[in-house]
Amino acid sequence: MAKKCGLYALASLGILIGILTPDTKAQEEPLSYTEQNRQAMLTCWRFMQGWLQHTDPKTGLIPRNLKRDFYWNAKDAAADNYPFMVLTSFFTDQQQFTGPMRTMLETEQRLCNRVGRLPDDYLFSTQSFRTQQPELDALIFGASEYVKDGLLPLTEWLGPDSPWATRMLGLLEDIWKHAHIKTETGLVPSTSHEVAGEMMQSLSRMYWMTGEDAFKERAFQLAAYYFEHHLPTQTDHLSLDDHGCEVISGLSEAYYLAAQKAPKKHALWRPAMHAMLDCILEVGIDSKGLMYMSVDPKRGKIKKRERTDNWGYNYNAFALVGKLDNIPRYIDAIQHVLDNLMRSKDYPWENNSADGFADALEGCLNLINRYPSEQATAWADYTAQRLINVQRDSGIFEGWHGDGNGARTLIMYALWKSQGTYVQPWRADIGIGANWDERTQTLTITVQTQWPYTGKLHFDRARHQRYLHLPEDYPRINQFPEWFTLTPSTTYQIRMGDDNVKTITTKELENGLPIVIPEDNSLQLIITPHIDSSR
Repeated sequence: MAKKCGLYALASLGILIGILTPDTKAQEEPLSYTEQNRQAMLTCWRFMQGWLQHTDPKTGLIPRNLKRDFYWNAKDAAADNYPFMVLTSFFTDQQQFTGPMRTMLETEQRLCNRVGRLPDDYLFSTQSFRTQQPELDALIFGASEYVKDGLLPLTEWLGPDSPWATRMLGLLEDIWKHAHIKTETGLVPSTSHEVAGEMMQSLSRMYWMTGEDAFKERAFQLAAYYFEHHLPTQTDHLSLDDHGCEVISGLSEAYYLAAQKAPKKHALWRPAMHAMLDCILEVGIDSKGLMYMSVDPKRGKIKKRERTDNWGYNYNAFALVGKLDNIPRYIDAIQHVLDNLMRSKDYPWENNSADGFADALEGCLNLINRYPSEQATAWADYTAQRLINVQRDSGIFEGWHGDGNGARTLIMYALWKSQGTYVQPWRADIGIGANWDERTQTLTITVQTQWPYTGKLHFDRARHQRYLHLPEDYPRINQFPEWFTLTPSTTYQIRMGDDNVKTITTKELENGLPIVIPEDNSLQLIITPHIDSSR
C-alpha cells in the first residue's frame, strides 16, 4: 500500500518555496528529501544524546526538567520525553534501544510504582517518593498521560509484544481498578476532558489490539457519559488546546468503535457527535480554519483568541466522522485549513516553542497523509525547519519534558520524506528520500551518504492492521502515519542502481534489504509491487 505523493515530489524538485526561519536566511535552494530526512533524524539523535547526559547517576532516570524539578514523574518525564528517546534509539542506536532504554523502563517500574502499578513522582535528592502519601487522582492522571502520550505511540510503531506495550496494558488495568468517581454511567477513573479523552483513545485502540471486551465496554461507558449526559459543547468552557481537547478525539474513536461493534449506540450518539463538531466549526475556528485556544460553546463566544497548536489533533475527529458518516462539510473544513496554512506560516505556536511547532506539525502530517495539499506540504517543510532551529548545540531543545515531543514529530517528518523506509545501522551522514508515483505504482528511493555504507534498508508495514487489528487506518492522535507499506503475499521487482531487476517477496523484505553504497555515496532503488497470484 502507499499514499499519493505526487505533490510531495515537487518539493524535492525545487518547485516549492525555500525554507525560511526567523533566525536564518532563506536557503538558496529547497532542501532535498534526503537532506530533510537526514537533518530530522540527526536532530532526534542529538536530542537523545543531550538528555542522556542529564540522567540521575543513581537511578539512570531522566529528570522532569533541567533547571529545576529534578525528579522522574509519570505525566511529564515518562509520558512526553522518555518514550521518544526510546523511539529515537530504535532508529539511530540499537545498543541504546536494547540496553539503557529498556533498563530505564525496568527501573521506573521498580522504583516508582506506588499503588499497584500506578507510578508516583520519584525525587532524586532523597531517592524516594516526592510526597509522603499517594494521591489517587494524581496517580490516575499521571498514568493516563503515560499511556496515551507515550506508551500508545510506542506500541503503534513497535507492536504489542514490546515491554512498553506490557507496561501500557498494566497501567490501563490499574487505572480502571481504582475507578472511584460516580457518574450516570457508573464508576469511572475521571470525568475531566483530558483524562477521559485519553482513556477513550487508549481503550478503543486496546480493544482492537487485544479483542478484550472490557476495553470496549469501558470506552463506551465514558462515551455515554458525554454523549448522553455531558456533551462537551453544552458547557461554558471547552478547551481546543492541550489539557482539554483530548475529549474530542476520544469521543470520535469511541464513536467509530460503536459504528463497528454497536450500531445502535452509533445511531443513538450520532446527533450529539455531529452537534459537537458543528459547534466547533461555528464558534471555534478563524477564517483560515485554525482553531482558538478555548471557547464558550453555550454562549457562542471565543474565550481565548490565541490559536492552538492542537488544531490538527482536533481535525482528526472531523476526518474520522466525516468519512464514517459521509459528511462533506467536515472534509471540506480540513481541506480549507490545509490549503490556507502558508498564510499563517510564521505564527508563534506556543510562543515559538519547540513543543508548539511539534504539535502543529504533527497534526498537519497526519492530515496530509490523507488529504494532500501543496500549501500544507510547503508549510510542513517550513515548520519542520523552525522546529529544528530551536535545538541547541548540546542537543537539548529547551530543557524541559516537552523536548521529547520535538523528537516524536521529527521522526514522523523523517519517515514522511523516506516513505516509511529507514536504514540500520543508522549513521549521522545518511539521508533517505523517497517518492511514490501513483500512476506507475513505483516507489523511487534515494539513499545518500557522505561515506561508503553497508547495511539494510527497512520498510514500513501496515501497522494499523498487523499490530492494532484496526478495520482501517482511521485518523488518530499521535499515530505514526503510514506511507509506503509492505503488503502480505506480494512480490516486488527491485532495481538497485545499475543492477538487473530482482524479484523479492514481502517476507524477505521484512527482514531488511541488504544495501551497499560505494564511494560515489549514492544509491537509487526503484521498487514496483506485484500481487503474487500463486500464493
